[in-house]
Amino acid sequence: MNLPPVIFNRSAHRRQRDRAAVHMLQVRDILQDAANRLLDRLDDTTRRFTHALDLGGRGVIAPALRARGIDCLSTDLSARVAGLSGLPCLAMDEERLPFAPGSFDLVIANLSLHWVNDLPGCLIQLRSALRQDGLLLASIPIRDTLGPLRRALAEAELELRGGAAPRISPLPDLQDCAALLQRAGYALPVVDAEEITLLYQNPTALLRDLRCAGESNAMALREKNFAPATLFARALSELPTQSGHVPMVLRMAMLTGWAPAPSQPKPRPRGSGQIPLGDALA
Repeated sequence: MNLPPVIFNRSAHRRQRDRAAVHMLQVRDILQDAANRLLDRLDDTTRRFTHALDLGGRGVIAPALRARGIDCLSTDLSARVAGLSGLPCLAMDEERLPFAPGSFDLVIANLSLHWVNDLPGCLIQLRSALRQDGLLLASIPIRDTLGPLRRALAEAELELRGGAAPRISPLPDLQDCAALLQRAGYALPVVDAEEITLLYQNPTALLRDLRCAGESNAMALREKNFAPATLFARALSELPTQSGHVPMVLRMAMLTGWAPAPSQPKPRPRGSGQIPLGDALA
């Protein structure tokens, strides 16, 4: 049996989220904007949901679902962060879900799945936790997110030390996310992209927001020693500016998938069409 690669130190990530819990209000507007874009997709379906799982919503998803009249269990790797949404809440590991099959008819994962080592396995477990015709909505940061900061840190460290340590997590691209939904067995999968552009007057505020959101470096191969004092100063000074501000884009893949059910529409068998494609296009 092939085990998934260990990219992230989950214990380190939990400790970071524990520390960030008291500061998360400082980035609530960003989290709320991303959550609103994801929850808007609930308005695109006539299905009415009753029992939802909030996976790592950091205090914004569960209250919004409860306001819609949906019972919601808020969860997080960190007990402190899970508690930001009020009761009921549960601290748990997203890589080992404790739920029986068919426990929920809705799962929302807002900006939380990118710290999971075995993402295909997590998506499969979430599909199992859904009832037939249950809905998964997830947002995942994708490759262009933090691109300028990633490049600036690498270039600064190459100049200072002759090599670069991993400091920003690897992220999937849009096509990867679509393939993940299909691989995990979701029906009617849809993946599209959303962007939130953030403008910082001071580039150090970007690093502060990352810490407040619990998004510091938790890679398994991260350097354990402190970085040189000049590294971040040099990297931040090289970030591109726009009208005196530092722009940074949060680019997200928005994933929609349904737990399979006999009542769902299905493609007709291959070769069963009666009209040639050429005639239809003409």
